[in-house]
This record gives sequence, C-alpha cells and structure tokens, in this order.
Amino acid sequence: MRYLLDENLAPAYRKQLRRAAPEIEVWIVGDPGAPSRGTLDPAILSWCEANDFVLVTNNRKSMPGHLHAHLASGHHAPGILVFNPAMAMGALIDKLVLIASASDAGEYQDLILYLPLT
Repeated sequence: MRYLLDENLAPAYRKQLRRAAPEIEVWIVGDPGAPSRGTLDPAILSWCEANDFVLVTNNRKSMPGHLHAHLASGHHAPGILVFNPAMAMGALIDKLVLIASASDAGEYQDLILYLPLT
C-alpha cells in the first residue's frame, strides 16, 4: 500500500507512520515527485490514479464530489481514506497500519472510506 498524505497533515504523521510500519511507502503533497502544495483536488486524484497511491485526507466537504466527478469522467482512484480530525494521531496511525497490512491490492479502488471504521 502506498499513501499520499494531504498537505494539511503535519509531517509528524509520516514520521510516525514510517516508525510504526517502515514497509509502507508514504508521501506528502509537496514532496519532490508528488503534487505540489496548492494543487487542486481533481489533479491530486489524477496523480494518485497514475501513481497508485491511496489518498489520506481530512477533506470531508469537497472530496466526495471530486471523487464522483473523477469516476464519472471514466477515471479510477486507488482509494481515499478520510479521517475525522478529532482522531488522535496515534489512532490514525494504527488504522493506517492495519488497513495497509490487512488489505489486498485494489481493495479500495474507487472507494472513499471514513475513519475511524465502525
């Protein structure tokens, strides 16, 4: 599993995720090779599709609409994980590690999931 963290997430999320599961590839918007900071959400979805990264974001307002438009235009997305900003960092890291370790390739394609999973 490869995660692209939204630019609104603190770099500490990547650091903690890498510490918990070094085998998971984690990029952040703004990293070299990733979409630059300020890139619009539709372009981020296109980049995730082209590079096979699951997007991790806290954007609950507009991301569902962007995903719908992306899919309606014939594209796909490896998946979007939208977390509740009230989640503690450790809880989110635990969920991301669990999802990565228990998932098959393509399992979240074209889906948007809200964390915590209930």
